[in-house]
Amino acid sequence: MRSAQIKRDTAETKITLSLNIDGEGKTDIHTGIGFFDHMLTHIGKHSLSDLKVNAVGDIEIDCHHTVEDTGIVLGQAFKAALGNKEGINRYGHAIVPMDEALVLCAVDLSGRPYVDVDTPFTIDRLGDFDTEMVEEFFRAVAVHAGMNLHIQVIRGKNNHHIIEGMCKAFAKAMLDAMSFNPRIKGVPSTKGMLEV
Repeated sequence: MRSAQIKRDTAETKITLSLNIDGEGKTDIHTGIGFFDHMLTHIGKHSLSDLKVNAVGDIEIDCHHTVEDTGIVLGQAFKAALGNKEGINRYGHAIVPMDEALVLCAVDLSGRPYVDVDTPFTIDRLGDFDTEMVEEFFRAVAVHAGMNLHIQVIRGKNNHHIIEGMCKAFAKAMLDAMSFNPRIKGVPSTKGMLEV
């Protein structure tokens, strides 16, 4: 099984995360930020990754450090679990409807980070979660996993639905990209490697 366990301990956050990308979508998420827990649960469930997160952060200030640092650790876990990436599809994409929202996500596990995330939110907060942290979270994941990530909101009015659609589309695109293809021999790159 392709898995990783990552710890991050700073003056702002203490995070322990375990990830099995060949799992069943089982999750156990505790960040102290209810909406964020809900979104991480979708990422684990729909990528069929077993994901456990325990994060203690300075949420008495705001959610910024906890959300961003969890993204860093999740990105590191994806990178470690993927190993040398032999035999994987490398590319993945999904278009996911969530009620009135429709979201497109495309990923390339190239080793070269690039992030373009559409954030057309009309409110600043959902519960104790700042909507501006959606982009920061996905940027942290992509940079530390070494992936090219595009998320485009095609339509949507309800901010909860939009963000949930983004997380589900990301999860489905990752499932596609991380999956093995029996026709692929070695690393799916003309360079013979998937690194910077």
